[in-house]
Amino acid sequence: MAISKITVSASVGAGFKTQISCSHPFVVDQPKMAGGNDEGPNPLELFLSSLPACICAIGRIIANQRRIKLRGIEVDVEGDIDKDFLMGKTTDGRAGFTEIRSFVYIDADLTKEEKEAFLKDVADRCPIADNMAQKSVIIPVVVEK
Repeated sequence: MAISKITVSASVGAGFKTQISCSHPFVVDQPKMAGGNDEGPNPLELFLSSLPACICAIGRIIANQRRIKLRGIEVDVEGDIDKDFLMGKTTDGRAGFTEIRSFVYIDADLTKEEKEAFLKDVADRCPIADNMAQKSVIIPVVVEK
C-alpha cells in the first residue's frame, strides 16, 4: 500500500472570504445574499465540483492505461441538501448532502455497455466518490500558534 499525504490550508478573517493554500491557491466565499462578497465558489459548490473533476481525471487515467481513444468527458453533478439543518433551524436530518447524482457523457468509440463498464471502473477508482460514499476518519485538532 502506497499512502501519500495531501495537504491544503485555509484561513478566514472577518468575513466569509476564505483563502485556500495549495498547489494552486484560490478563494472560497459565500454569495452576497448570504453575507459574502461572491469572490469564489461556496464550500458546497467546491465540494460537489471535486466529484466531476475526479471523474474526468480518473477517466483520463484509465483511458490512457487501456489505450482508449477518449475525446472527452463531460460531467454534471447535482446534490440535495437540507439548508434548514445547515442554518440551525432544525436538528432533524443531517448536515451533508442526502443524495448526489452525476450525469456522465463519455465521448469515445465505445458501446453503451462498454461506457457503463468504463464508468463503473472510474467510480470504483475515484477517491472523491469513495470519500463521499464511505466513512473516512476526520480528526479535528485545536492547535496554538
